[in-house]
Amino acid sequence: MVENLREHKDKAAQLFAGGRLEEALAEYQLVAGAAPEDLASRQKVAELLQRLNRKQEAIEAYASVAGDWAKQGWLLRAIALCKVILQIDPKHGRTQRMLAELYARRMEQPARMIQTVPVAVAPEPSRAAPPEALAALPRIPIFSQLGQESFVALLEGLELKTFEAGASIVTEGEAGTSMFAIVEGRVDVVRQLEGGQRRKVAAMGEGDFFGEMALLSKSPRLASVVAAERTVVLELTRAMVARLVQRDASVGRVLRSFHQERLLANVLRGNKLFATLTPKQREAAAQAFQMETQPAGRTLLNQGQRGEALYLLLRGRCRVMHRHPDGKDSQYPMLREGDVFGELSMMLGLPATASVRTDSACTLLRLDRESFEKHILVQPGVREALSRLSTERLQRTALLVSGQEPLEGDSRV
Repeated sequence: MVENLREHKDKAAQLFAGGRLEEALAEYQLVAGAAPEDLASRQKVAELLQRLNRKQEAIEAYASVAGDWAKQGWLLRAIALCKVILQIDPKHGRTQRMLAELYARRMEQPARMIQTVPVAVAPEPSRAAPPEALAALPRIPIFSQLGQESFVALLEGLELKTFEAGASIVTEGEAGTSMFAIVEGRVDVVRQLEGGQRRKVAAMGEGDFFGEMALLSKSPRLASVVAAERTVVLELTRAMVARLVQRDASVGRVLRSFHQERLLANVLRGNKLFATLTPKQREAAAQAFQMETQPAGRTLLNQGQRGEALYLLLRGRCRVMHRHPDGKDSQYPMLREGDVFGELSMMLGLPATASVRTDSACTLLRLDRESFEKHILVQPGVREALSRLSTERLQRTALLVSGQEPLEGDSRV
């Protein structure tokens, strides 16, 4: 049976590619009828109905499969199909309202299973769904934190876009005006190194978000994102965010919170100092950080004075200088994205051995002394890491005092 269905799907794909839409539709309908759990084939049925201009049938098919994608936890796919439905019939909002209602109930009753209903037929408000329709809808960043009305408004504002393999979605250095959620496909994140070479630094797939930093901070893109295969994304523009915030200020707070949490999670996960913390401990520490922006030329740490905060550099560069007793200055390697500084002065209770000044406009996360002692200093593994770091830096300072340059690579203060 499975082999027969696979043969029908292969035949349907060939007919589709050859433009024989009616015949392809018949094959996909056969597969969908025999295996209704095959949502991809049911989605193909809806797409073919749309291409054949059978609009009402296409809407019903899209709505049905959108509801089932949502029940199985594929919310972004469900949202994408809502956008397709609205392209066919701009007045059709039933499916979006259904998704919003599911999410609203999910937020109100996070520990319980919620009732869902097939969306091919609009349910009466007073009618309860049958027990077999019960399903849990997973939380998804951004969407899960919005109220029902804001959720619907956000869905209306999203734009559905498709990129073929090799196409650039965003380009490093360009001004960013939107963020994206991947519905289907894969992308590569590419950065240009100082020597001009390009290097792949990450890969992302379905359900991942990117671009929110440039969207919220109006800063240039920090990397390029290229489609590794045919990729479908949902785009949220800055103009749409502004309109949403006018209607509901919580939208802006949700996006800023999401942005800060993602930046902090990336830095904490990749920094040796915090590697010994458990995920729960990192989460607790993350809540205590405050984000701030500083212009170029601002002094963050003064040599000879006790530091009052730990800093995580999220964007920009910081210059680190050590002043010798004779007044001569020596420069440490530049601090860059992901670097930590200021924590040793707080841990040891000693004056800072160097000054740190922003070399460009910088975005930082700041952890004050009280929070540092509460969340960081009490962890045994962190204390050991700080002790090793302290020894390395004191050795480096000794080299500077003696007139020698420090080894390249140790760029923390």
